[in-house]
Amino acid sequence: MQPSSDGIPQVVWNELGPRDHFCQFYDQDETLLDTVEGFLGPGMECGDSAIIIATTPHLVALEQRFRDRGIDIDQAMACDQYMALDAAETLAKFMNKGWPDQGTFLEVVHEIIARASAGNRRVRAFGEMVSLLWESGNKTATIRLEKLWNDLGRAEKFSLFCAYPATAFSAVGCQGSLNDIHAAHSRVISATGEFESLVARKRIAQQS
Repeated sequence: MQPSSDGIPQVVWNELGPRDHFCQFYDQDETLLDTVEGFLGPGMECGDSAIIIATTPHLVALEQRFRDRGIDIDQAMACDQYMALDAAETLAKFMNKGWPDQGTFLEVVHEIIARASAGNRRVRAFGEMVSLLWESGNKTATIRLEKLWNDLGRAEKFSLFCAYPATAFSAVGCQGSLNDIHAAHSRVISATGEFESLVARKRIAQQS
């Protein structure tokens, strides 16, 4: 973590491992988009693949940002180096009566990762499916999906970034589930841009 010119801590992406699973709690869409661009953009410029499973507004905004960086998105899409998927549509493929079906999840996501990693490319993924589940009120399914991603991460090599709007945790009674979300990640980026380790978050959870 290093300070930017405005004093706000910024993520140092080379701190991440090839299987890191981290999340961000954000206050504004622009803050989230800045972080996702910083995570995926330099990776694509170095030959990594990017998987984005996001809401339509975020898909549109991120594609424009990458084009503005000079990345040839059309070429990247043609060879599966850039895969942009609608979060709601992808989530619906493996949800069964409000619960993520493990077998179907593995089928759906494994196929996506296999395509993105062709040619021994490193894979960086950003997803908002957990955020959609959380905002729908299905908190137990959210935690389950986070764990399914972790299980897959032990078999497949990819780094994963997911995000939640900070306002989704303002309701009374969210603290227990919030601690579970913290525990499901190796790192957490706060709304201010602070990059925290799992160790620090576990300590906070134990004290609450």
